[in-house]
Amino acid sequence: MLSIGEFSKICEVSTKTLRYYAEIELIIPDEINPENGYRYYSIEQLKKMLFINRLKSYNFSLEQIKTILESEELLDEKLFLALTGKKKEIEKQVQEFEETLAKINNDISNLKLGKSIMSYMESIDVQLVEVPMMYLLSIRKMVPEHEVAEEYGNCFSKLFRKIAGDKLTMLAPPMVLFHSAEFSPSGLDIEFAIPVKEYVTGTRDFYPGLCLKTIIYGSYSALPSVYTRQREWAEMEGYECDNALYEVYVTDPSQVSKESELITEIYYPVKKKLKRK
Repeated sequence: MLSIGEFSKICEVSTKTLRYYAEIELIIPDEINPENGYRYYSIEQLKKMLFINRLKSYNFSLEQIKTILESEELLDEKLFLALTGKKKEIEKQVQEFEETLAKINNDISNLKLGKSIMSYMESIDVQLVEVPMMYLLSIRKMVPEHEVAEEYGNCFSKLFRKIAGDKLTMLAPPMVLFHSAEFSPSGLDIEFAIPVKEYVTGTRDFYPGLCLKTIIYGSYSALPSVYTRQREWAEMEGYECDNALYEVYVTDPSQVSKESELITEIYYPVKKKLKRK
């Protein structure tokens, strides 16, 4: 048997932490002296503590670790699924850090050249294009902020089922139109849509007309910069908003392994401002 101090030293876990782990029943001392309350751990518990430390190093929460430990009969299966999920999560974090590091290096280079840290905005391409009328098979609804990501999946799944069931012809990638500029207490007015060839129940005419178009290659984190650049361009060239801003998802986020493979088109419908007399 090992005293709590010996166990603590071997596993490099403080005695305070061990007492907390006992409180939440993550790892309980094998024996507690009823006379003095001294805690003792068995040699076999060393591996359990090392297992807990290993999962902690992978950023599993104590609650997640406890759930895994309690699945004794399916431990390997449960552990495999948990580690696979954590691997994907960490890979995404690594990718985000790499993108952030690239941005920092670019900012440092620009500053060395005497450029502004915001000079990257100049490289955002804005084109003035004419987009023809299209039929949209769509679902429009008010979506609370915390449900936006979930509704993307739900609504597009319904639209794809409709297309398959009615044997419709997709003419362009899925898109989302934002009919309100900000979240209200009831949510954001969003229309999930897919351009189709046929005009059937559930479709509508959409006339984008004159639009500012920008293509994003990579992470959606670039969206705010694109929105800003398009509005600056419109203001400078004498244009104003004429319809709902919309995003076209050229690549399916669920089908790419890296965010750098994403391709998204941003359209900002505009019209020439009337000259004031």
